[in-house]
Amino acid sequence: MLEHLERQTRLTGNQYRLLFVAVLGVMLEFYDLFMVGFVLAFIAGPWKITYGESAIILLTSGVGAIFGAMMWGWLADRIGRRKTLMATVINFSVATGIMVFTPTGGWQFLSVFRFFVGFGVGGLYCVIVPLVQEFISTSKRGLVSGLVTAAVPLGIGLGSVLGAFLAPVIGWRGLFAVGLCPALMTLLMRSWVPESPLWLMRMGRFDEARRSLAWALEMDPEKIQLPAVPEKPKRPPWREVFKYPRSLAVSCLGNLGAQTGIYGLTLWVPTLFVEVLNVSPERAAYLMMYCGASAICGRVLFSYLSEAIGRRLSGGLVGAGAAVTVIFAGYMHSVYWGGVSAFWLLLVLAYIFADGSFAIVGPYAAEVWPAGLRASGMGFAYGFGGIGKIIGPLGLALIAGSSHIVAPQASTSRIIPAFIYLGAWYAMAGFVYLFFGIETRGRTFEQIETDLVQAGGNK
Repeated sequence: MLEHLERQTRLTGNQYRLLFVAVLGVMLEFYDLFMVGFVLAFIAGPWKITYGESAIILLTSGVGAIFGAMMWGWLADRIGRRKTLMATVINFSVATGIMVFTPTGGWQFLSVFRFFVGFGVGGLYCVIVPLVQEFISTSKRGLVSGLVTAAVPLGIGLGSVLGAFLAPVIGWRGLFAVGLCPALMTLLMRSWVPESPLWLMRMGRFDEARRSLAWALEMDPEKIQLPAVPEKPKRPPWREVFKYPRSLAVSCLGNLGAQTGIYGLTLWVPTLFVEVLNVSPERAAYLMMYCGASAICGRVLFSYLSEAIGRRLSGGLVGAGAAVTVIFAGYMHSVYWGGVSAFWLLLVLAYIFADGSFAIVGPYAAEVWPAGLRASGMGFAYGFGGIGKIIGPLGLALIAGSSHIVAPQASTSRIIPAFIYLGAWYAMAGFVYLFFGIETRGRTFEQIETDLVQAGGNK
């Protein structure tokens, strides 16, 4: 049945529609997740929020994402990608909307509902990437699934634009209200996106799989031959992810390094711009727009490189590039080049690598598992990496001094060790991919699964 898909040389209109839905979903998902970073720049001073309290607000989403990624990933292998995907969207949208009612000074209220936002966001990412991959041919799998992750900085960019231009009009509560919009996406998903043909095949529902595949390829379902003897549904228990130690180690450590670095940066940088550059929160949001644009370029670039030079080399390159530029930015935080902040310029450059890494990390974490564990394995790896959502912002807060109220003197003296801390995580991720990664470029899911099963995940 899949020969028709593997022979494909160009994407069809329906595959482009699927890509559009995925990009839109990921963009709005990460708008919801990172919006609190922009809101914090507005409320930290008036509410006299300490570094420790700020860190709790930021890291609770990471705690939620750990559990959400694992649960939703497991559920996607059990009940299907499509149903699970719609449930995750409703989850994080409603949780974001509820934060409109945060009482003044109520950082605890924000923290609680940030947990539920993270719970949903962690799940969507771990379901939507496998879903897209299972509709795409091997020759385009890395590029297309990498482009889905390029929507993440679009979400951050959307937050920057709204924080800079709309927040003065609608206030920070209005920014949370906008976060309800993704719930409308479920209507698009119901009308446009069928269930994954690979998941349906694994469940023995071959006639439905044929229709789903025919939808993607825009061809007559009758031209796709059904297997003579349908297989029995395969539902391996979640614990079988531990039978593939190399897949587990590389995908978990790669996720941990990348998530620690990017969450430490993105959740703190708007506030650091306010402090280090002595600018308004609106100006900080405006400066973040350039980081978002740079991140998009990085994700598109490494989506292409994942097919051009392979996942391992691309992973090593993003890790090394992010480590060098982030650490250099810390050392140059007080330097100006021609009246322009070197700190800001270097962070714009750093985002090409630091954020571009997710064009490798996300798709790779879904590729290196057998079919019955694809979403579960990615969910576990992404959930494990979610520890980085905690130790990234928390580590920065502890290094800066968690007892201090947000003020310039509380952070600038410790920016160098804080950025060395974040850079070291990127260096670790790059090392793991380069020397221990499993190359998946140009290999079908069936070929990858055969090697994994034969070698116990160690090939």
